[in-house]
This record gives sequence, C-alpha cells and structure tokens, in this order.
Amino acid sequence: MFIALGVTGCIGAYKALELIRRFQQLGHEVQVAATRHALEFVTPLSLETLSRHPLVTDMFQRAGDWEIEHIALARRSEVLCVAPATANCLAKFAQGVADDFLSTLYLSTQAPVVIAPAMNQAMWRHPATRQNVDTLRARGARIVDPGAGYLACGEEGAGRLAELPLIVEAVMAATTPQSLSGRTVLVTAGPTAEDLDPIRFITNRSSGKMGFAVARIAARRGARVILISGPTREEADFSCALVPVRSAAGMAEAVAAHQDEADVLVMAAAVADYTPARISPAKIRKGPGPLNLRLVRTADILSRLGAERRPGQVLIGFAAETEAIEENGRRKLLAKGADLMVANRVGPDHAFGQDWNTVTILGREIAPVRLEDLPKDTIAARLWDLAQSLLEGAKEGNP
Repeated sequence: MFIALGVTGCIGAYKALELIRRFQQLGHEVQVAATRHALEFVTPLSLETLSRHPLVTDMFQRAGDWEIEHIALARRSEVLCVAPATANCLAKFAQGVADDFLSTLYLSTQAPVVIAPAMNQAMWRHPATRQNVDTLRARGARIVDPGAGYLACGEEGAGRLAELPLIVEAVMAATTPQSLSGRTVLVTAGPTAEDLDPIRFITNRSSGKMGFAVARIAARRGARVILISGPTREEADFSCALVPVRSAAGMAEAVAAHQDEADVLVMAAAVADYTPARISPAKIRKGPGPLNLRLVRTADILSRLGAERRPGQVLIGFAAETEAIEENGRRKLLAKGADLMVANRVGPDHAFGQDWNTVTILGREIAPVRLEDLPKDTIAARLWDLAQSLLEGAKEGNP
C-alpha cells in the first residue's frame, strides 16, 4: 500500500519518523508531505532518508515532465494520513482552504483520510476545533483522537498525539472493506491464572497473540469488538471494549455477561481446565514431604455456549493440541457444538508467544483449511472470511 503521510508543525512532528518505520515494517510504502512549519521540528533529510522518497513541501514542485506534484501524489496514494495535525490544519481542511501543498493534497485526493490531531488541550476543546473535527468526520475522515497526559506546554489534558499503534490501526481500518460493520463480536484471549495462595498460581504458556489478532482484524473490518483477556503482555492497540479477567471463573462470568450481544463468539483463550479446590489465604509453607494439591474442573465455556447460543450466532473454538491435531480438533468441534474449530499444535516451540502459526480450520460443512507458517493476523483474516460466510448463510436462513 502507498501511504501519503502529512506532517504539520507541532512538537509531535518528530514522531512521524517512527510512524514511517511502523508502516514500512508492515510492508507499506510512505511518501511525506510536510508543511513549512513542520520542518522547524524535523529535518527534510530525516524524513527523506527514512521514507526513501523525496519530501514534498512546495505547491509548485514538479513530479515529472508534466505532472503537478499534489495531483500526482493524490492519484498515487491509497490513503492520506496526517499525523500530527495541528488546529490550523484541521481548520484549513474543514473550510476547504488550499494555500499550501498539504491542504491542496487533501482537497485533491479521493483516497481515505486519517487525521491524528495534536495541540494544546485548550485548543482541542475550543468550539471552533470541535466544529472542524465534526465537519471532517461527517465528510468521512477518520479522526484518531489525541491522548491525555503531560503536554509540551507544561499543561496536562487531552491534546498529545495518539499512540502510534492506534494511528496505524486507523490507517489499516480505513483501507479495509468494512465487511463486519454493524456486527458485534466477542473474542476471548490469553491464559487464565488459577491462584494457589497469595503468591503462587497455575497457568499456561498462552501469550494471547492469536486472540488479539482475531480481535484486531475484526475491528479493522468495522466490527464492534468485546475482547475478554486473561493476563497477557499484549496491548489492545485497536478499537475494542477490553474486559480484563484473571481466572477461568472470571472469564466464564465475563463471557456470560456479554454473550447475548455478540453475532460471533470466538473462544481463542487458553482457559484452565482445572483450578485449585481451595485457595490458601496465606502462603503455603514448604514442608519436609511432597505437596498434594486437589484440583477441580472449571466451567466448560465453549460447551455451554454451544448449548445456549441463540439462533444465528456463529461459534468458533480453538483446539490447542500436542498430537493428532486434526483428529482431536474435529472431535472437539462436534462435542462442543461449534461452527468452526481452529486446531493447532502447541508447545514451547510451537505457536505460544510467536507471531506466526500453523493451523487447520475445521467446519461441519467445509473441507479442512490448512494455513501453514503464516502471520497470526493473516490466519485471523482467513478465519473471519469463513465466519462472514456463515453469518451470510444465517442471514439468508441457510443451515
């Protein structure tokens, strides 16, 4: 994807350098269009070196023997991302002023537009700025609201440039068909932790990466996402309602509280099958002999959903296996009453904690779909393709 990155004159302009890198790491090409004041904060050499494209600032800069640069870049770009965008930039865009290259590019492009404002907190709250933001949103621009915190001016409040992962996700969503718009999806992710005492607990190796990938791709496709996650280092750098839980019981309770809202239920979490029968209120002391622990079964969330889900809901489970992957996955598919089952081999060197995975997606009415050594985001996208087919079938009344 070819991204035109607009940079305007505020202290957050230096973050454009890291934003270029993040887009490139995802395989995208970036060309920068900077305002004259942006170059007071970041140098042309830095922007050109990182983007590997000429920096464009001049309204009358020529792209070739005959092309006018702002028209050429507008035609070439698949998305225009402006980060940071000052209050002045927002006002120009909203009022249709085209007195520099970036504002002219904005009026010229027919590509999706993503705008990440950054300014003093009073400027962000000002009625004129609020009206300009509303106008741009109404015209279809995606606005990534600034974050709150300590500002360069020494004040605190909303105004600092949004975290870069949120901006990247907004760009990805802007260029992704909104095939899940109007849908609500519930995704579970990560491990659970079953406490033994105030210090120790039982858990597993799940990192939550696969569940977060499933939630991320759903959000990119326009879904309202409810993400219920056990303890994990993963960050929800996309639009979702994050519900943190710790134990299997906590996850079961959270799922029950939200399941009726969802069109699709994706149970990607590695929920503990057993939990201590009793949690010691004090640290369990070391004794001379072995320690015997009594474990009891936890609630089977997937089985309950298979029995209780309402008509038209799509249910997807995950089968983490160490052997007979497809056979065990299919057995679980039928036993749990799921529509799809994602079966994969797990272990210290397989799946857990890695960004890539090999899985087989099993369904009642489809041939097994094997996805080998692919990024988890890619696997999540393929899973959503299949889930959307089931949703369309449910809407048409097909079995």
